[in-house]
Amino acid sequence: MDQEYERRLLRQINHQNLPSKACLTKVRSREGSLVSVGTHKGYVQIWDAAGGRKLTSLEGHSARVGALAWNGEQLSSGSRDRVILQRDVRTPPSAERRLQGHRQEVCGLKWSPDHQHLASGGNDNKLLVWNSSSLLPVQQYSDHLAAVKAIAWSPHQHGLLASGGGTADRCLRFWNTLTGQALQSTDTGSQVCNLAWSKHANELVSTHGYSQNQILVWKYPSLTQVAKLTGHSYRVLYLAVSPDGEAIVTGAGDETLRFWNVFSKTRCTKESKSVLNLFTRIR
Repeated sequence: MDQEYERRLLRQINHQNLPSKACLTKVRSREGSLVSVGTHKGYVQIWDAAGGRKLTSLEGHSARVGALAWNGEQLSSGSRDRVILQRDVRTPPSAERRLQGHRQEVCGLKWSPDHQHLASGGNDNKLLVWNSSSLLPVQQYSDHLAAVKAIAWSPHQHGLLASGGGTADRCLRFWNTLTGQALQSTDTGSQVCNLAWSKHANELVSTHGYSQNQILVWKYPSLTQVAKLTGHSYRVLYLAVSPDGEAIVTGAGDETLRFWNVFSKTRCTKESKSVLNLFTRIR
């Protein structure tokens, strides 16, 4: 899907009178490209990007939908009603799974690279991990002191999960979900809004809000800062990685999009032999 077509599609979606805080995600499925949109009224809309038309509007939530995550043709949605709904967009809407574990709004969702586990973050300061069959979380992490919106699974080390806390926490934390063990953590100095791993090296990028509104690139597992990028004047609420994995685009409350070249295919780091890297010893 080229950029001009994406802009036209977004204009069409915008004509549906969606609120400015609607949640939007994209997936490239076997049938083509689908776009999902969560609205403040609790609906989840599915759009055909190729045809530029809305396919369906799914009910089920009783409050705004602020988190969406695709897993193949399955779509997970998290809401202020504290419920996570999992639905296969190819089946009738009645075929859904309801996951209930958060005590406040669900504000972050991410599927693991192997498609087996879903991580969810909430305004209750909890990070939960769910498997594909249970209706209850298989793991719960409670170390954050603020809402957990930023979540990212490592594409390099199986079971490694990163999360970031809000203004009262500011910490970047790492978890071994194979053992349930807490790994490293660091105080970033600002609210953590988003996280994304590099496809090419053992590095990740974090975007931030109050008080510095910065973008940081980290090396893992040393947690050395590779770069600090500034330019946004308000919270950097949105982050997306380019298909080639070398660039990112960020969106903030200052109503700007900024493009950054942060990851390089040629700057791949060798796998660490540190004792902190527990995953090399787990089969």
